[in-house]
Amino acid sequence: MKRVIVGLSGGVDSSVTAYLLKKQGYEVIGLFMKNWHDDSVTISNDCPWLEDSNDAMLVAEKLGIPFQVVDLSKDYKERIVDYMFSEYRKGRTPNPDVLCNREIKFDVFMDIALKLGADYVATGHYCRKEEEVIEGASVYKLLAGKDVNKDQSYFLCQLSQDQLAKRCFQSEN
Repeated sequence: MKRVIVGLSGGVDSSVTAYLLKKQGYEVIGLFMKNWHDDSVTISNDCPWLEDSNDAMLVAEKLGIPFQVVDLSKDYKERIVDYMFSEYRKGRTPNPDVLCNREIKFDVFMDIALKLGADYVATGHYCRKEEEVIEGASVYKLLAGKDVNKDQSYFLCQLSQDQLAKRCFQSEN
């Protein structure tokens, strides 16, 4: 049985993804990413990670899958927040969602998932992936979701071939 580690946020997308993957026969493990917890700034009021992790835990319990919380806040601050402020000072406006996907969800988080024996990693992003063999090597293409109104491929535009190889996406089936 193939193991999928799901970035379980407690929201609808990742919860449905975990449910569908389990239903398809995968061994599913839920991991909640704690990306921010600095109580000294007001943004913490806008990012209630404790409530979200409780929601994710309840989803995992309902699905009967293992669950744990991983603290990625140090990496998130260094790779996303510090970078964004640096870019703002230079007059540029980076997209934090694209950065977080490339740097945190599909790099740091993926490394943790692979160390836990994951064959694949899923987060609930709505898009598709296609594999094509070119000159004997697999090449992965990121495609828009079947429902263009739900498509989230834009937020994953900077994923590498290695990152795409280990991904399961919500609208692939």
